[in-house]
Amino acid sequence: MKIKEVSEQYDITPDTLRYYERIGLIRNVPRDKNGIRNYSEENCNTIAFIKCMRSGNVSIEGLTEYIELYNQGSRETYEARKAILVRERDRLKERMSAMQEALAYLNRKIATYDRWSK
Repeated sequence: MKIKEVSEQYDITPDTLRYYERIGLIRNVPRDKNGIRNYSEENCNTIAFIKCMRSGNVSIEGLTEYIELYNQGSRETYEARKAILVRERDRLKERMSAMQEALAYLNRKIATYDRWSK
């Protein structure tokens, strides 16, 4: 798939795709004789993974570390990759808890305004 198609399918800008490639998150993107990117299925699977992780606010550093280990070999780096995912999950749970608290606070404030308007 060309960059425009990938961009539309995954709702990621072409600039972001190029950035991910430049920093090593997406590797080995084939190019045609004119240098146009032609993303493979493997590239697209990586993009889907990145998109999912970024939507959970996984850091670029965490993703880079994870993908570097993944590319070294599946069994040799299993524990280290799992540790990254656990660390990022724990960070996400903390952010979710803080967001739940903020939501509860906002709901209380809105309820106060609702009582005042009656």
